[in-house]
Formats: sequence, structure tokens, C-alpha cells
Amino acid sequence: MTGTGTATQRAAWLVLALVCACQFMVILDASIVNVALPSIRGDLGFTPTGLAWVVNGYLLTFAGFMLLGGRAADLFGPRRMLVAGLSLFSVSSLVGGLATAPEALVAARVAQGIGAAMLAPATLAVINTSFTEPNARARAFGAWSASGGVGGMAGAVAGGAITTGLSWRWIFLINVPIGAVLIVVAMMSLAGTRTGRRESLDLAGAVTGTAGLAALIYGVMQSADHGWTSVLVAGPIAAGLLLLVAFTVVETRFATQPMMPLRLFRIRGVAVGSGMLLLFGGIAIAMWYFTSLFLQNVLGCSALQAGLGQTPAAVTFMVIARWAATLLPRTGVRPLVLAGSACFVAGFGWLAQADADSGYVTGVLGPTLLIAVGIGLTFPTLMAAVTADVPEGAAGIIGGLAQTANQVGGSIGLAVLATAAGARAAMEGGGSSPAAALAVGYDLVFLMAAGLGLAIAVVGLLLPRHRRG
Repeated sequence: MTGTGTATQRAAWLVLALVCACQFMVILDASIVNVALPSIRGDLGFTPTGLAWVVNGYLLTFAGFMLLGGRAADLFGPRRMLVAGLSLFSVSSLVGGLATAPEALVAARVAQGIGAAMLAPATLAVINTSFTEPNARARAFGAWSASGGVGGMAGAVAGGAITTGLSWRWIFLINVPIGAVLIVVAMMSLAGTRTGRRESLDLAGAVTGTAGLAALIYGVMQSADHGWTSVLVAGPIAAGLLLLVAFTVVETRFATQPMMPLRLFRIRGVAVGSGMLLLFGGIAIAMWYFTSLFLQNVLGCSALQAGLGQTPAAVTFMVIARWAATLLPRTGVRPLVLAGSACFVAGFGWLAQADADSGYVTGVLGPTLLIAVGIGLTFPTLMAAVTADVPEGAAGIIGGLAQTANQVGGSIGLAVLATAAGARAAMEGGGSSPAAALAVGYDLVFLMAAGLGLAIAVVGLLLPRHRRG
């Protein structure tokens, strides 16, 4: 009996290691190319506008196809989608690493994003189907969240090290052997978790939902180079919103087997948790992206130094996420979310006091450690809340919804916060040094992030109270 229990436990931890590795790889590839962009431009002859699509091509398809990827995991089984996603991700990484023309690399990044959109919801579906006991599921969510967070943070360090020590091509090529190993592990460890059902895919919902999300995110991305009133921004955003309205009509009135059953929003954890993840996307952008910019543009750090400077916060997040997972079954969602929100308000309020004369330890390290505690308490808790009461056969689509909300929130947050920072720095620029003016702009971003933390706390009060067993 003991031997059987040990074998089962080992199989469960192998599954958890698999989904954590997949999540780490997916999030890592969203940021690892940033440091390598100058080398890529020099080798392949990108224009400045075209170079942005090495990043945007991945992010656009990753966020835009996530709902479709989640629904496919429910229909065809998370094992199939995990293997298919890993295969596409690995092949497109190989194409990207061997690319000799800008068009080939951008196409590879677009395909990588689609592979990631297949992978990410499938990892959540695997957790839901493989870890049914509340304590084990909470621990699995903590590990999954930590792996994604570390993947995002490791991008700058790993990208810099690989580009400097080897070549920018290896930031893509390294995915090929890793992907091959993960495919073998998935084929072996997930043999008993295939839950696919004989249903047809809602094509009208898939087209309108995916196109709507992609158009919305594309328009938001364009705001970095054009004003919000530009037709290049307002046009795609308006088209995206219209397509999402059409998607809602299709799902409620015409689809016999909807891609996104809107009745799932009657589950309070799904509705409230998704809204909070939308807000949380802005928190994550303010923390990791704008703190990195502060370190580089205000304190004068290199990209690699900025990555190393954020490492203590990444480690803190990882530790707290695992600890929060052990608390969640006892405390419920609401106390952890409120505690995390308090850390956001205090940490970003502290960070907003930093300027060009601030030291790293008191100006950046202290507040980012506090914010990292808030992220560790909040993010895995919200993911668990969204997926907690999901009916059988809907784990994939809810996983896709949760991650789509987070990605869309991050995209909108980046655009809005960058606009606010740029406008505030421009107002300050006349009488200050460039670093001081930028610091004022970033401080506004951090104050806005503190406001998002307060908003998360208010929305968190709508979450259901913890039911004690």
C-alpha cells in the first residue's frame, strides 16, 4: 500500500514539474528576447518598426488565442493540447533560431505565441484534473505561479547571458531540446489524464472571440507609437470591441455548444476573480517592467544589472507564493487577497518616493520586496479562486479565461501607464535633468499601481467567504 502511495505521489510531482516547466518556458519567452533585440536588428537588418514585432508578434497571438486554446483543451484533452503546443512551440523556436530574414523570425514568433496559447491553458487544466484534493491543488497553483513569475524575471538575465556568451539565436534554439524532453514527459506522465469529449468546436465563437481579442490588443500595442485618438489605435480597438460584442451574441443566442459558456460567469469566483486578474495585470507591469526602466533610465543600471537587481524580489515572490498555497485551504481567498493588496498600496506608495538620488537598497529593493510579497499572496490565490468551482469539462476554457484576463490587463496597463509616464516626464522635462524627469514619470506610474492595489482590495470584498469544513 505504501509503495503504491509513493508511486502515485511521484507521478503527481512529475506532472507538477511538467506543467511548471511549461509555464516557465512560455513566460520566459515573452521577455528573454528584449536584451537580444539590438543584436537581432544588426544581424537580420530589421527596421525599428519591424523589430518591435519580434516581441509583439508573440504577445499578440499568445493573448489572442488563449481562449481558443483553453476550449480546445476541454474538447480534445489537456494531454493532446500540451503535446501539440509543445511541438509547435519547439518547431517555431527552431525556425526562429535559424532565421536569416526578418519576415521568417516574425513568423516564427507568431507561431510561438500560438503554441504558448495552446500550452498555458492546458497546464491549468492538467492541475485541475490531476490535483483534486484542496491542499494539493493549492500547493500546485503556488508552484505553477512561482514558475511563471520566475520565468518572467529570468528573461533579462538569461537573455543577456546567452546573447553575450553564445548568440541571440540560442535564446530560441535552447527551446528545442527542452521542448523535446517535455513532450516525452507529457506522453508518459499524462497518459491517464486525457479528458477530451466528442463535441464540435464553436467556429463562429472561435473566430469572433479570437479576432476580437487580437484586434483589441493590437490597437492597445499601437498606442506606444501613436496617440490614442489615432485611427491606427482607435480603429483596431473599436473593431475588437465590436467583434467581442458579436462573440457575446453568438455565445448567448446561436451557439449550441459555445466556446465560452457565459453561464460560467454565474460562478462568483470566476466572475470576480477574472475582473481582479484584469486589474492585477497592471500591477505586474508596474512592478517588473517599470521598475526595470527605473533602474536603467534613472539609476543608470545596465539591462543585466537591472535583472539582477530585481532577483531578490523574484525569489521573495517564489517563496511567498508557495507559503500562500499552504495557507489558502485554511484561510480562504479573501484574507490573502486583502493582505496582498495592502502590500501593493504600501509598497508602491514607498516606491513612488524614489528619485534620481535614491539608493538601490532603500529606494528600490525595500519597496519591491514588499510588492513581491503582495504578488506572492495574490496571484496564485486569484488563479485558484477562478478555477475552484469550475464544472467538469470546463477547466481548459476557464484557465484560458483567467490567463487572458491577466494578459489583456497587462497589455492595457502597459499602454496606459506608459502614456501617463511619458506625459508626466514631458511636463517635468523643462526644468530637470532627463533622469529626474523620467523619475517623476515613473513615480506617477507607481502611484497609479497603488490605486490598482486598492481597487483589487475593494473588488476582493465581493469574493465568497471561506467555507470551513
